[in-house]
Amino acid sequence: MPISENKKASNARYTEKCDYINVRPLKAQGQKIRAAAAAAGQSLQGYILQAVEERMEREAQKGGTADE
Repeated sequence: MPISENKKASNARYTEKCDYINVRPLKAQGQKIRAAAAAAGQSLQGYILQAVEERMEREAQKGGTADE
């Protein structure tokens, strides 16, 4: 089924707002991360972004790095 022009435009608008960060763990570590995300019922991206956000919040509370 082809994608409608409206969907293509919506996808393009969303992609323009996104940053791209590439993470390349060793395969064993990647498998552990994928398994942890699945066990938490989250997508891999959602799991990683939540973990990063939580760490940034902890560090900010300790006077570490601040939000940009």
